[in-house]
Amino acid sequence: MIKHFPPLAFDGSNLGFKLQVLALRNVYAKPKTIQIVLSAIAKQLSIDDATLTPETKFADLGADSLDIVEIMMTLEEKFDISVGEGGVENISTIQDAADLIEKVMSAST
Repeated sequence: MIKHFPPLAFDGSNLGFKLQVLALRNVYAKPKTIQIVLSAIAKQLSIDDATLTPETKFADLGADSLDIVEIMMTLEEKFDISVGEGGVENISTIQDAADLIEKVMSAST
């Protein structure tokens, strides 16, 4: 026997919550990694690291692509890893850089 159910009514009241959950991204970086990245960026760009947060965008700091490459080279040395040429392309925030470092380190173990 086949039962028919009435169509579900959806008013969108839970939509905001679902979108927020979907908007969350995986964060891989440990606090220590983030702090090392923050310090390296502050030193490279000659700015106070107290003004930086993981969400800070490189563009907001006036960093160009060469600055980002130099920062990543410094971080590769600090963490004894190799990010590779393609890894730097998708980095726009400090958190992105720290996450990439954590991914590379976890992949090499």
